[in-house]
Amino acid sequence: MDITQLRNEIDKLDEQLVSLFNERMDIAAEIAQYKKANAVPVYDGKREREKLNAIAAMLPEDKRGYIEELYTLIFKLSRDYQEKLMADEVRDA
Repeated sequence: MDITQLRNEIDKLDEQLVSLFNERMDIAAEIAQYKKANAVPVYDGKREREKLNAIAAMLPEDKRGYIEELYTLIFKLSRDYQEKLMADEVRDA
């Protein structure tokens, strides 16, 4: 494959990643509603560590650090979004 073909493959994957990220954030919004209704804190360090370990184990060792960095950011974004939604509900009430 030449560089253009490879970049086209990356572009297709990026579209899938964006769609999956959007779905993930929609579910995070539902989780925020549950957490608020049940007085559950947004941050669950044990759950995040377990998920991070499980996700990292899916990849060869030479790529694990990269996926850990990516998912650490995804977890942070999810928490930030949940906190924002929960705060917005309080302001709107």
